[in-house]
Amino acid sequence: MSRSFLFLLGSSRPAGNTELLARRAAEQLPTDVEQRWLSLAEHPLPDFEDLRHDADHVRPTEGNVGLLLDATLAATDIVIASPLYWYSVSAPTKRYLDYWSGWLRTPGVDFKATMAGRRLWGVTALAHEEEEVADPLIGTLNHSAAYMGMRFGGVLLGNGSKPGDVLKDEAALALAKTFFAQEPPLARFPYEG
Repeated sequence: MSRSFLFLLGSSRPAGNTELLARRAAEQLPTDVEQRWLSLAEHPLPDFEDLRHDADHVRPTEGNVGLLLDATLAATDIVIASPLYWYSVSAPTKRYLDYWSGWLRTPGVDFKATMAGRRLWGVTALAHEEEEVADPLIGTLNHSAAYMGMRFGGVLLGNGSKPGDVLKDEAALALAKTFFAQEPPLARFPYEG
């Protein structure tokens, strides 16, 4: 299966620091690798309703839910590009991940088996010099990948507050050049050693 990257932009600000850093990393991908960019702000999902124990699950085919499900299923690599908001992913990003729970129970999708072995990546910009403050965001993505049996490429971290600041972060820009070049390991929960 040829590589297909889905970049999910979780910022409320278009062309913000996280998106700029993600685009720098994406520039390094081979030209034959498909890239699809979707803004979660431009394709908002309704509040997630947990219907785990209801029997009437149907596959969404229309609207933003159908669009994001189809885009997710079509991708070999999913890149969550979310700024660090209150030490974790943004609300639109969290809502998207909440929908994974519903897609696990959608007939005919076999979401968990389909996602197993695929790659999850993260890109974030933070306004802190201390990168440890992004640990909750990294944990959210790692644990989501581990639950799904996915590979996790880690999170490309950049520093920036005002628009364009991340382009001054020379260390992040250097890492962006090789970020997607690695073959990430299978994600593991911390208790798995």
